[in-house]
Amino acid sequence: MTTTGLGSQGPLTGVRVVELAGIGPGPFAAMLLADLGADVVRVDRPGGSVLGIDPAFDLTNRNKRSVLVDLKAEDGPGQVLDLVERADVLIEGYRPGVAERLGVGPEACLARNPRLVYGRMTGWGQDGPLADRAGHDIAYIALSGTLSMIGGSGEPPTVPANLVGDYAGGSLYLVVGVLAALQHARTPEGTGQVVDAAIVDGAAHLATMIHGMLAAGSWQDRRGANLLDGGCPFYGCYATADGQYMAVGPLEPRFYDEFATLLELGDDAPDRNEPGQWEALRARVADRFGTRTRAEWTTIFEGTDACTAPVLSLREAPGHPHLAARATYVEHSGLTQPAPAPRFSVTPVSVRSGPALPGADTEAVAADWDLPGLRVHGKEATG
Repeated sequence: MTTTGLGSQGPLTGVRVVELAGIGPGPFAAMLLADLGADVVRVDRPGGSVLGIDPAFDLTNRNKRSVLVDLKAEDGPGQVLDLVERADVLIEGYRPGVAERLGVGPEACLARNPRLVYGRMTGWGQDGPLADRAGHDIAYIALSGTLSMIGGSGEPPTVPANLVGDYAGGSLYLVVGVLAALQHARTPEGTGQVVDAAIVDGAAHLATMIHGMLAAGSWQDRRGANLLDGGCPFYGCYATADGQYMAVGPLEPRFYDEFATLLELGDDAPDRNEPGQWEALRARVADRFGTRTRAEWTTIFEGTDACTAPVLSLREAPGHPHLAARATYVEHSGLTQPAPAPRFSVTPVSVRSGPALPGADTEAVAADWDLPGLRVHGKEATG
């Protein structure tokens, strides 16, 4: 299948995706597919998003195109099914049963396009006692046990923004599932299918290694008591003299030796191999970091294998020399943003367009996807 899209490039060039507008993990998953070169058409609803952000700044809608369709109108479902007939993938993030009630559920879509990959993004999944309940990232990672690992001992769990649930446990698993199902659909005997991506499943799956350590007795089922959760003094963050922070992670002995030398811990420092001395070692490390600013410590550890780095803010990160050299952040239309990832040697990816504005691409999509009826509907929807 070919498509003109937005000057498409990347390994998914030629793949067509229909995204039923939502918020959070669904749009991010669709953005990732768009970053990889897919022609993603977002079906926006008249009246705009409930997110409350100016669409011109919603970076999760970059590299996409938008059409307006009122799914509650008499001809709304038919408009979406016309798109589906020409698509490879559909992504929706409604509660279970909503897409069916709107007339664009899996049965209706697969009837029109038997090779369609129908991606469903929810918090609780399509079945189970909580499937119909409302929720957000924090509840999903709480129930999965993942949230219980994050934070200090004796303190409430630390909320990791909505990165662990919505995006790591949700969006990325949906994309993996969609691409696997698309591969199957394109085999000689392949068919379309439904991908049920639940954030609670993905968040649980992220902790697979930890569950193995727990079973082996090398992980305690409590916060701030383990090697990788801030429990040990050489894997955590420390305040500097100017109120900033340095992140420390020299787990291996040879890296730790370099760290201890550069930090000037002294020959009498508590033994790192004795957990009973960890609190004393933590106090020593904290005291040393408190003697210099973040900039000074950054200079000291720069270019070493001490596994120590400054904790940068969102606005500071794009200016770091390494990230700047790799163009990890890019600017497009005046907006600084993370560049598409990962990278490809033959089919490079890039930010090709800014956030899609609701309904702005109806004419172009109608022409590219050979849907003259969509053009008429788009004119009516946008007035």
